[in-house]
Amino acid sequence: MTTSPYEHHEYDVLIIGAGGAGLRAAIEAKQRGLSVALVTKSLLGKAHTVMAEGGMAAAMGNVWSEDNWKVHFRDTMRGGKMLNNYRMAELHAKEAPDRVYELEQWGALFDRTKDGKILQRDFGGHRYARLAHVGDRTGLELIRTLQQKVVSMGTDVYMECKVLRLVHDADGRVAGCVAYWRPTGEFVTFAAKAIILATGGVGKTWKFTSNSWESTGDGHALALWAGAQLIDMECIQFHPTGMVWPLSVRGLLVTEGVRGDGGVLRNSEGERFMFRYVPDMFRAETAESEEEGDRWYEDHNAGRRPPELLPRDEVARAINTEVKAGRGSPHGGVYLDIATRRSAEYIQRRLPSMYHQFMELAGVDITREAMEIGPTCHYIMGGVKVDADTAATSVPGLFAAGEVAGGMHGANRLGGNSLSDLVVFGRRAGMGAAEYIEGGQVATDFNLAEAEAAIAEALAPFENTGGESPYDVHRDLQEMMQTNVGIIRTGSEIADAITQLETFTQRVKNLSVPGGRAYNPGWNLATDLPSMITVAKCTARGAIERKESRGGHTRDDYPKADPEYGTINFAHSMSGGRWDGEITTERSPLLVMPPELATLMEEGN
Repeated sequence: MTTSPYEHHEYDVLIIGAGGAGLRAAIEAKQRGLSVALVTKSLLGKAHTVMAEGGMAAAMGNVWSEDNWKVHFRDTMRGGKMLNNYRMAELHAKEAPDRVYELEQWGALFDRTKDGKILQRDFGGHRYARLAHVGDRTGLELIRTLQQKVVSMGTDVYMECKVLRLVHDADGRVAGCVAYWRPTGEFVTFAAKAIILATGGVGKTWKFTSNSWESTGDGHALALWAGAQLIDMECIQFHPTGMVWPLSVRGLLVTEGVRGDGGVLRNSEGERFMFRYVPDMFRAETAESEEEGDRWYEDHNAGRRPPELLPRDEVARAINTEVKAGRGSPHGGVYLDIATRRSAEYIQRRLPSMYHQFMELAGVDITREAMEIGPTCHYIMGGVKVDADTAATSVPGLFAAGEVAGGMHGANRLGGNSLSDLVVFGRRAGMGAAEYIEGGQVATDFNLAEAEAAIAEALAPFENTGGESPYDVHRDLQEMMQTNVGIIRTGSEIADAITQLETFTQRVKNLSVPGGRAYNPGWNLATDLPSMITVAKCTARGAIERKESRGGHTRDDYPKADPEYGTINFAHSMSGGRWDGEITTERSPLLVMPPELATLMEEGN
């Protein structure tokens, strides 16, 4: 039993994060007879997974019998511009159908085909319609189903609990963590034989983001500070369709399902401009009407998806180009139009959340008018470097799954692959943690000094007088990252960001927070800022090293992909265990794809 002066709990497996990956990991570990706890800084059921609307990708072949795991694998690798960990992409493509059927067994209510099979919809970058969905509320249904299963199994859940630092034993194995209760500010320690990070993304480091307040890069930073590596941090996905107006919904995601169900992108001139960005496709140059052009396109491009369903990075860059060319909407975006393409009844039936959300929050009736949208920071492909089969990091006892883990999506994630990623690798993380514990080489002690150091850092803003407000620092950080390390980057701007981030480090050390620890949102933000600074530094360092454009990383000064960079990840390490420590960036060779999988990449069109 660990001796701790704070409230203390001990488990076999501690999971940080209660989204899809964390919940699925908890189910797996619990099924193997282990004591399991979930820690979330939000509330159970409020994880960002609920915002994933369009569906979860799995090659079940319910709509297109030609679909199979090999095609899904090829689509994923091509979408990731071959920067993926091929083994993760392979496992994901093979195992995703079983995870969907498993959710169905546990009570998930998927939409159905006429003959009763799980319905699948089109999404960008997928050769066939393969997204199992529940209207446009798929993430909510996934969370509802997994949460019910977790609670029914008697899993302990600690809500509104913010983890500050992972703690090791004397031999460098992960032994637990130190955290605090957001409502009271009181500290708590957890000892565990294995820890699984399932903390999600990093979007709150940028000004325009679809991410909710929780997405501050906690897991990325915790892993780096604990001795693990981060890879591909330069690869940020700017979802092409986030609302840019009205202000009440700025950054709010418009699901790719709107385009999958027939929505098209138009510029200020009313032109359906995406055809301009697919020069290898046939298009009707002389069509007298949009309807005639659509028919011509379908006749001459059999089997191809509409250009609005190109991979997300390509659509986002096209929108950005239209705006820069002066063909954007009044508020810096373009228009997403489904109102002229589908009936009001169809839209309300297929996209109920989209319809009600924008009607209630912004007074925008998507059955009558176009949405004003633009690219918004949505997802980070980069994350903790893990073993594909076990989800293990390089730190004994530490595992990672979901958005916090790197490798699966390469340079760009295909829509719908995120939800299936959560359940495929959430399960594997639970398996990996159980097997690690069965091996017997688990932590033998709990370094209380590490916990005390983290607590002292967290309390420092209360002791500073005359320091800066965390809100001012956060606003300036978001503005700087949006400007210098946003969707289109240049070497000089990235270099300026790297310099400025050192200044931000000092500013974070000089934060001042008034009031007490209980219910103090300013203090909560102050404890999030070290994570955001850490994430920003790794993103900027990866971006300046990757002198090419690939997937979610676009360099204006290096506009083409370079084969040399297609064989390496940039991996970041940190020494000393402090959030302000020195970061080292190095080239890490990609795993070499075996011939039988490499052959698949040459097939298809």
